[in-house]
Amino acid sequence: MVQTPAKPLTLEEFLQLPETEPPSEYIDGLIIQKPMPQGEHSVIQTELAPAINLVVKPKQIARAFTELRCTFGGRSTVPDIAVFLWGRIPRKENGGIANVFSIAPDWTIEILSPDQSQTKVTKNILHCLKHGTQMGWLIDPDEQSVFVYLPDQATTVYDEPETRLPVPEFAKDFNLTVEGLFSWLME
Repeated sequence: MVQTPAKPLTLEEFLQLPETEPPSEYIDGLIIQKPMPQGEHSVIQTELAPAINLVVKPKQIARAFTELRCTFGGRSTVPDIAVFLWGRIPRKENGGIANVFSIAPDWTIEILSPDQSQTKVTKNILHCLKHGTQMGWLIDPDEQSVFVYLPDQATTVYDEPETRLPVPEFAKDFNLTVEGLFSWLME
């Protein structure tokens, strides 16, 4: 849902508003509320983030976060999964994880929900790539396909069940096939 305020809000003013459920994003001066996640979206998100963390977190390579607000490049978006290299995770003075992430993730993952604009989600991924993200995934549960976005390269679609999905170099030990990803929907 697009909300057009009576007077246009700046990004800073948007960030002062109370959080909504589901979260709202600030894109090109507009406030756009994300759709409420449904079953397929929820299953993939709750299985994929821990699976990534199982591989990259113990070695302090990276960490996957779900529904984390990322504000950079004039936008404030909430990727379904945002993966940050360990040394880039914003920290408080005591070493704990900060609440505010004002940088692009290293790997952004979006899961398409019913009635969600694939164009809007793709634009968010491209915005991330423009600001340093190494790779973006757009997972389409209906089509059982994954669109993989890389900076300055053509988008590739993965939909063959046995195909291993590409991952950023830092996550090279994370192995997942198209079939493995969508098998979580059958459990």
